[in-house]
Amino acid sequence: MAKPNFQFQKRQKELERKKKNDEKLQRKLAKNSAPSDEPLEESSDDEESERETAE
Repeated sequence: MAKPNFQFQKRQKELERKKKNDEKLQRKLAKNSAPSDEPLEESSDDEESERETAE
């Protein structure tokens, strides 16, 4: 009887995990880029803090 190839199973599991994480990352990036209609308040905060440090 043949021995099970644990290295192959481990590699397959790692590939599945990586694929799942990549898909999750893509969904997260798509979700973050979708609400681009909202005004960017962060950039105005950065400008104010730069002005304060310059004074």
